[in-house]
Amino acid sequence: MVERYLSMALSDKEITSAMETGELAIFPRGFRINPAGVDLRIDRDVRLRPKQHSLVASMERVELSDRIVGFLHLRSSLAREGLFASLALVDPGFRGQLTVSLYNSGDSAVNLAKGERFIQLSLLRLGKPAINKYAGRYQNSTGVVASRRRKKSRTPK
Repeated sequence: MVERYLSMALSDKEITSAMETGELAIFPRGFRINPAGVDLRIDRDVRLRPKQHSLVASMERVELSDRIVGFLHLRSSLAREGLFASLALVDPGFRGQLTVSLYNSGDSAVNLAKGERFIQLSLLRLGKPAINKYAGRYQNSTGVVASRRRKKSRTPK
């Protein structure tokens, strides 16, 4: 017999329940739970001139259990102003603030005020708990964290 385990996006009710059971923690309060995700806020004022890039952080600290994975999405109102974001998967077991790369592809400056909602975190429940929870270089991140990837010292041939 084949066992089937489906991953499902969490609804607002399931997000609230996951927070009550400790599967998910987001703090400080002030974030907004939507029908299928959580809006997170920017941690500082940012002005992005046309063709400018900046790393920013979520105001909130996120803690995921071994049963929940997150996906980040730029809020559509910001995309309509010409912003692009490099958004990543948030692995089960991750704890910390989220660093996001923003790029203004538009012809006008885009201003974001500290505390403004700028990304949405969609959450999915895994069919089975992850065996290997996140334990990478960005665990317990605070504020903006630049790339920590290991750079090879050799030049490609």
